[in-house]
Amino acid sequence: MKICYSAEVAAARADGHPLVALESTIITHGMPWPHNFETATEVEETVRDNGAIPATIAVLDGALHVGLEGGELEALAQAQDVAKLSRADLAFAMATGRTGATTVAATMIAAHAAGISVFATGGIGGVHRDAAESFDISADLNELSRTPVAVVAAGAKAILDLPKTLEVLETHGVPVIAYGTDAFPAFWMRDSGLSAPLRADSADEIARAIRVRLDMGLSGGHLIANPIPPEAEIPGPDIVPVIEAALVEARKQNVSAKDVTPFLLDRIFHQTGGRSLEANIALVLNNARLGAELAVALTRL
Repeated sequence: MKICYSAEVAAARADGHPLVALESTIITHGMPWPHNFETATEVEETVRDNGAIPATIAVLDGALHVGLEGGELEALAQAQDVAKLSRADLAFAMATGRTGATTVAATMIAAHAAGISVFATGGIGGVHRDAAESFDISADLNELSRTPVAVVAAGAKAILDLPKTLEVLETHGVPVIAYGTDAFPAFWMRDSGLSAPLRADSADEIARAIRVRLDMGLSGGHLIANPIPPEAEIPGPDIVPVIEAALVEARKQNVSAKDVTPFLLDRIFHQTGGRSLEANIALVLNNARLGAELAVALTRL
């Protein structure tokens, strides 16, 4: 598989410098212009400021890019009708010359192919609230069970069925390590009300756990659940009613499959007067910081 590396990423690979993968769906489907471009640029700079090199991943005209040059990043942020790529359609988009943004699952696949072991994002997908009828379970969970990449996220998105999401992760043997907390975070909320399966209080501790798991030959990655900074949190009493109303509206409009999450995030953005976007930006930057620290710690090992 041919991979197009940005000059910065190619130099980092050659020098053995720590790298952090970044997804592109958050740019194309998670935020409006120009917030998406500004945030993507700031996230990359945050990774650099903390000792690692950012590698934003996307498919551009059929070519898999690991690391985007400035013009490519800006063009992607303004592009229309960009495909949302996961494991099922990543190869097809490449074969047919399409442009697509990578989800958590597709970003993990590309990062592993490029030799990158840490990936920072917003929140992972998981089991949707009506999964018993819809069977809507994100491919992110299966990818975490098979691809050896550590995903730093603010837990799972709060729009999901979080107890079932944690149960699926446990069933697939995915270590879920909460950073500095005993609670499992839920994207905009620091505490979902669920206990985190595991806890670590430093990037070095997480790095050692990852190293031992690799040495044991156990397959799959890690979910590092990093809670949103306290000052940026939207408390449960404020955000939960908004989420519930958005879910009702999605059912009324028969929104399904890959359209569900973008629809819900857009509804929540408008119902919170933009507060959810501000929180989203804060948690992504926070995850980029921890992702860079973890990449540096793994490189030391």
